[in-house]
Amino acid sequence: MGSESNPTADRFIKDRLWYNNAAMVQMLGLCPLLAVSNTAINALGMGLATLMVLLVTNALVSLIRPIIHKEIRIPLFVLLIASVVTALEMVMNAFFHELYLSLGIFIPLIVTNCVIMARAEAFASKNSLSQSLKDGLFVALGFAWVLLLIGVMREIIGQGTLFSGAHLLLGDWGQHIEITFLNDYSGFLIAILPPGAFFALGLLVAWKNHRDAIKQK
Repeated sequence: MGSESNPTADRFIKDRLWYNNAAMVQMLGLCPLLAVSNTAINALGMGLATLMVLLVTNALVSLIRPIIHKEIRIPLFVLLIASVVTALEMVMNAFFHELYLSLGIFIPLIVTNCVIMARAEAFASKNSLSQSLKDGLFVALGFAWVLLLIGVMREIIGQGTLFSGAHLLLGDWGQHIEITFLNDYSGFLIAILPPGAFFALGLLVAWKNHRDAIKQK
């Protein structure tokens, strides 16, 4: 017999992926969300980088929480996050150099991402390792899918392509998934400029609010 789903666990996941999404509800981490989401691959790369940082920092904060003094917890969290981001930056520079150059300053700026600090302070510092890892995973996935969807919208409208530059993240295999919809499409410039990111995010937030309103009725 199949096991029944746990309502509490389902709510835990849905809350982080949808109902209390870090990007669309809490409006946290908007700097990378708006700055690097001009293509789907840039957005995916930043989403994966944020996922790794959030998982590791949540785990470290949870492990050392019994020995953290309240007076120094914030500086210590910042130090941990900065150390993890520095290590990630070096890995990306070594193995994904072109993507690293494409994302530029926004990789080290993950240190200032409010999503990561918020989860370290609000959740990981008060919960077990397994719960902290689960929290980090689903908060990061909630952030990443919004980032990726904005990147897809902006790239298709702005350039008429999808997954352009996939080889930066996936190597030679990535060239096989690059799609060009219209060869003679000159692009819609505003979509790949910063205002385009605000429009895309606004449309997603409006869509979410509309769906939530229908469900409540």
